[in-house]
Amino acid sequence: MLGPEKMKQIAQRVLAYSIADQTEVVLFSDETYLTRFANSRIHQNVGERNVQVRVRAIFGKKVGVASSNDVSESALDRVTERAVEIALLQPENPDFHSLPPPKPIPEVDAFVPATAECTPEQRAKAVAAICQLSKENGLVASGAFTTTTSEIAVCNSLGVFAYAPSTAADLTTVIMSNDSSGYAGATSLDVREINAEQVGREAVDKALRSRNPQSIAPGEYTVILEEYAVAEMLSYLSYLGFSALAVQEGRSFMVNKFGQPLVGENISIWDDGLDKTGLPMPFDFEGVPKQRVDFIVNGIAKGVVYDSYTAYREGKESTGHALPAPNPYGPLPGNLFLKAGTDSKERMLASVERGLWVTRFHYVNPVHPLKAILTGMTRDGTFWIERGEIKGAVKNLRFTQSVLEALSHVRMTSAETKLRGGFYGGIRVPALCIERFTFTGVTKF
Repeated sequence: MLGPEKMKQIAQRVLAYSIADQTEVVLFSDETYLTRFANSRIHQNVGERNVQVRVRAIFGKKVGVASSNDVSESALDRVTERAVEIALLQPENPDFHSLPPPKPIPEVDAFVPATAECTPEQRAKAVAAICQLSKENGLVASGAFTTTTSEIAVCNSLGVFAYAPSTAADLTTVIMSNDSSGYAGATSLDVREINAEQVGREAVDKALRSRNPQSIAPGEYTVILEEYAVAEMLSYLSYLGFSALAVQEGRSFMVNKFGQPLVGENISIWDDGLDKTGLPMPFDFEGVPKQRVDFIVNGIAKGVVYDSYTAYREGKESTGHALPAPNPYGPLPGNLFLKAGTDSKERMLASVERGLWVTRFHYVNPVHPLKAILTGMTRDGTFWIERGEIKGAVKNLRFTQSVLEALSHVRMTSAETKLRGGFYGGIRVPALCIERFTFTGVTKF
């Protein structure tokens, strides 16, 4: 790790050399270590260290950005010169007002030494537990175990300096037989909270129970969506509609809906970069402190996230959700939460007369952003439910479903939640029992 003093020194070199009216420096440093396995054996163990410096130079309303992963003094001078040259060649950007001024940055401890110090042997031991469980049951395991240490610093010529280190650990596995598969995963700031044997048992259980899958007809079914499926659904919902830019461009399902019911009363969704039960980040890529933003409260549409560009358009303040410049996507949530309920998945299962249990989705794509319609496939554990019991595996199905409509028919929500990785952060969600969910196609597996 570079640490705050070294990062400040690098940024100040750029600021001192720049001739722009305003200058911003964003520094990323990360160390990522990956242990990958397939056919129930480790086949790859790699580590990568990288540093990136991104310079934004401004002359009036002309903005230029250049980046490099060389932080030597001569390279810093060159990348600054490139940003200046690019800015001077640009047309004026009417949405640019100014770089943000400094504001107090809230403290949040997202750095866990145990994760930063995790060794290849520790990751291999976790993988071995999964592979052993798989072999004992005549199955084949694959997956990956990643540990990451990151640090980010944002500095600008108006006096902003924000620095934050963080760690993250993520373990995922898919366990297969000739005609079945099971998925499980775990994510945490603290590698010690990841129980590899538990992850392995979950995936093995699904792989065993999903053997000999049967075909069912497409149609509308009651479903229990595990946290993996809910997180995937929520990440796309946030991408499609929880950005101020999407609202301003008229492509968000939130347009003209603020203050109105959007989904069921039992649904609340928000973003909170300071919540340590997620993957917290105290400021955005402009050095603006993050605010909690409530998107949906008890079913009512409430708000969206802003960066400095979109906030200036409406005479508002940034909520601390800028992405690195240049950024065509606008602000995006990075620390999503869906309110937990009081039920267990066992009670959900007992409540379903006829329906489907879905582990996760894949190959998901938007169909209609204004209606939040997605299409995708079930995967790695899809089961038929009858009279409150799982009766057997079914072949995977394609769904075409409005997320808003699905969230309007949630009848039960689990008390337990899981953390998954998301866009520039994490997503913590419960499992959901949804009365009506539309499947439009079938598969051969």
